[in-house]
Amino acid sequence: MSRDGISIAVERWPGSRRPSLVFAHGFGQTRHAWTGAARSLAERGFDATTFDARGHGESDRVPGGDYHMEQFVADLGAVVARRASEDGVAPVLVGASMGGLLGLVVAGESEGVAPFSALVLVDITPRWETAGVERILGFMRAHPDGFASYDEAATAIEVYMPHRRERKTESQLKPLMRQDETGRLRWHWDPALLEGVVAESERYQPRLFAAAARVQVPVLLLSGGRSDVVSRDTVDEFLRLVPHARHVALSDATHMVAGDANDTFTREIAAFVETL
Repeated sequence: MSRDGISIAVERWPGSRRPSLVFAHGFGQTRHAWTGAARSLAERGFDATTFDARGHGESDRVPGGDYHMEQFVADLGAVVARRASEDGVAPVLVGASMGGLLGLVVAGESEGVAPFSALVLVDITPRWETAGVERILGFMRAHPDGFASYDEAATAIEVYMPHRRERKTESQLKPLMRQDETGRLRWHWDPALLEGVVAESERYQPRLFAAAARVQVPVLLLSGGRSDVVSRDTVDEFLRLVPHARHVALSDATHMVAGDANDTFTREIAAFVETL
């Protein structure tokens, strides 16, 4: 439960190794984006926690659709604080896209003890390539009336991500969609998110730069070599802001790093955590 009464859906893969891992997904995704990575890392002994951000997946939607970035920052802080309280040690945050930006704010603006043992940013930097973000938002806006079937939704994903070899199955799509009162299938996120959160994103950039410059914990930036959201320029700029950060580019991955190269992705995270 968040501070303002919104219920947050959380899932955990238990493991004995500490620090544990908390995964924060990107805008328009759900915790299921991390299932493959969380399961793989749990098999290596790492304790992994995933959650749906408010307005996404099985977490509550904000009444009236009044979403603000500050709400997401507070929710992430609450999930991380609970994990730290139960473990007795601050977890490692793995944040993709929006989840990574929220992690930068929480880590950079914390006072006293850092809320994370370390931070893994997945294909995101405080400055992003506008064209790549617009492509994502274009897909999110492309089907306002939903889909008649899971097969129709799978076709839309194929067009959006032609590099993926496997077509999404109905069982893979079910956690990502919900059926409305007319029987139409819709993505499992609140359309109202496209108003408040997207409108605020550009205004957040100065705050993101300031927060990044204050991050003291170890940082790993994993970028997709084929990403259109992060570029060599944005990575170099980030490394100047956070000179102690380590950068690894996964050559065959797009912005959807975990989904495109899960084996390499989890191997890099495991190697990084083992150095802490």
